[in-house]
Amino acid sequence: MKKYLKYTFYIVLLIFVAIQFMPTNYNLSDVVSENDISKKFDVPSEVQQLFETSCYDCHSNNTQYPWYNKIQPVSYLMEDHITEGKEELNFNEIGSYSKRRLKSKLKSIISQLDDDEMPMFSYTIIHRDAVLSEEEKEQIKDWATSELDKL
Repeated sequence: MKKYLKYTFYIVLLIFVAIQFMPTNYNLSDVVSENDISKKFDVPSEVQQLFETSCYDCHSNNTQYPWYNKIQPVSYLMEDHITEGKEELNFNEIGSYSKRRLKSKLKSIISQLDDDEMPMFSYTIIHRDAVLSEEEKEQIKDWATSELDKL
């Protein structure tokens, strides 16, 4: 029995070492799109800062990667999460959304803040600066509501 555990350990270790050499895609861009939220909407600087601190790692074209992103399979998991986040809402492309989709996204921002769904708990465990206070949530919701009223 000990012999099988030893072989299993070595196989798992070998797989772990092997996947460290597999490349991943990184969500990095130096270009600010013409459809960026800051170019298409009147976003107060405080709200923009909250978006950048609490949302942009998953919902923009430029992620600030932590050191542990170099370790597989963490990198794969993060890339999958970022891809999903950008498909749901991308602050760098929000200006290209149709009026209907934009309304839906603004309502979703408000709803997810009300329900404490965003930023995700799993993200805020490590990124403590991304935790939004009730006052900060209200700032974002007030901005989103005012943009909804303009549409």
